[in-house]
Amino acid sequence: MEPNRIETTALTGLLCLHRPRLEDARGFFSRLFCARELAPAGWAGPVAQINHSQTRQRGTVRGLHFQYPPHAEDKLVSCLRGEVFDVAVDLRSGSPTLLRWHGERLSADNGRALLIPRGFAHGFQALSEDCELLYLHSSPYVPAAEGAVNVCDPRVGIDWPLPIAALSDRDANHPFLETGFAGIAAPRPETV
Repeated sequence: MEPNRIETTALTGLLCLHRPRLEDARGFFSRLFCARELAPAGWAGPVAQINHSQTRQRGTVRGLHFQYPPHAEDKLVSCLRGEVFDVAVDLRSGSPTLLRWHGERLSADNGRALLIPRGFAHGFQALSEDCELLYLHSSPYVPAAEGAVNVCDPRVGIDWPLPIAALSDRDANHPFLETGFAGIAAPRPETV
């Protein structure tokens, strides 16, 4: 089987994977994860946690989540059902692309995945009904290290493809970035 094709984005370190499929009359086969292939792309460790989510309503937005160091994580996000607009926001202190975002359409049909490095916030919008995502994380979730940015933060300015149809109370109440926000750096700052 040919290896996954790794494509760069305008944000250094944020990569898009395209997974080739072997297809025949029975269906298809594709490789979701290969540590050897992803190590040169920046995947730093083993898979520490795997999460699976379902989003029922088209237009729903989830995010923008991240973990502060030393619990920061790499994420590999794949869409197993439906289609989403997957977004990563650069929050890395000192990055030339600080507060810039990149969106990628991931679907069950297009074989694309987003490899999101540490220091990025992540969120998505469901573009179809009943979307399912699979997330591979390089570090386990630590509630005390959780951080978030409001999906409507004007400093980030994400151009969501659809009107926001649903947003959890938790995500709706995530803070906007403070005026002096200079990025994520250890130790964890008290406020975003």
